[in-house]
Formats: sequence, structure tokens, C-alpha cells
Amino acid sequence: PTAPPTSKVKNGSKRPHDSPHLWSHPTAAGQRYQLDDPFFVLATKNPIEMEGTYPLPEAQLDRFMFELTMDYLPEEEEVSVVMQTTGTQHEKIEPIYTGEQLVAFQQLVKGVPIAKEIAQFAVRLAAGSRPNGAQGKDFVKEWVNWGAGLRAAQTMVMAAKARAILDGRAFVEEGDIRAVAHPALRHRILVNYRAEAEGTTVDQIIDMLLEDTQVFTS
Repeated sequence: PTAPPTSKVKNGSKRPHDSPHLWSHPTAAGQRYQLDDPFFVLATKNPIEMEGTYPLPEAQLDRFMFELTMDYLPEEEEVSVVMQTTGTQHEKIEPIYTGEQLVAFQQLVKGVPIAKEIAQFAVRLAAGSRPNGAQGKDFVKEWVNWGAGLRAAQTMVMAAKARAILDGRAFVEEGDIRAVAHPALRHRILVNYRAEAEGTTVDQIIDMLLEDTQVFTS
């Protein structure tokens, strides 16, 4: 059996800290290609098939928006997949949005207002994960080699804005930041040998960060 993979997702929006040519001009077999906006990059990782593969360095991991952990499907859904993929009938894939509409959605998300205190909460979550930082927690200093940088806070705020819209709100709440913290921080926090030896996972560390970090209101 194959273990469920972990996927990292990067959106197609250019960020201030990204080279404008880093993701939109991929090269394959010596041929350079231009990607039109919007685009996204996926990287998959199977935890039991790591031989011959090389982990991405921290700077490249940081450019991915989310790391999503995917488990096996429930039995009913697995049966549905098997039935659909082993027959002669194939569903025709129809586009639901155009690229221009998706770019417009991205601009809509950016326009969602967020209170300074909520943005500060995202910043404090990221800063709290740094073992050598001024806001580094004691458990972080014990279990973490490398913490999240500025892009982590940017990611949490942008994802929280999108979540607010999907929830029918025109503003960001603290719960939006908390809901996206795990996928935004999971690949940006690198645990040390002690954490691995004690069985402490990065998700447990994020849980502790969320419990230990509060929104400060003026």
C-alpha cells in the first residue's frame, strides 16, 4: 500500500518578496515556457518513498502557500472513484471560470479589510515559531530548528481574507487566521532532532502556538 501524500500548493499571485520570473518562466529539457496569470504550482511528497529524492531548501519551501496533508478517502468515496475510473464512460470536464475571472477574484480577496489587531495576530504566530526570535516560545526553543518568516504572516492574512468571503463575510475574524494556521505554517517550521526523538510533530507545535498566542485589542 502507498501512504497518503503531502501536497504543497503555491498560488499564482506574485508577492513582493518573489522574483517576477521565478515561477512564471519554468524551464523543462532546456525549453523555457511562459505561464499566463493565473497559475499555481503543486509539489507532492510521499512519506514512504523518499529514496532518491531531495528535500527543498527552506527558501523554496517558504514560497509555497500551503502544505496540505491528504489522508485516504472514506470507503464510499473510494468505491465511487473505482467505479468512475474503470468504466467506459468519462465525464467531460467543463471550465467554470476564465483566467480573467480568477484574477478578478484575487483582487477581490485583496480588498477584504482586516483589523490591525488581526494582522498583528498573524505576525505574532509566525514570530512565535522562531527559536532565536524575541517572541520565540520556550517550547519552540526546545523543539524547533527554524521558524516561519514574513511570508507566513502574509499567507495567513491572504488565506483568511479568502475564507471570510467564502463564509459570506466582508471582514476577517480571528477564527479565520486560526483556521488557516496549520497549512500555512506546517512547511515553514522545521523541528529538530529532539522533537523527532520525542515524537513531537510540527502540527502539535502549531497547536501550542495557537493556544499560547492571543489577539491584543486596544
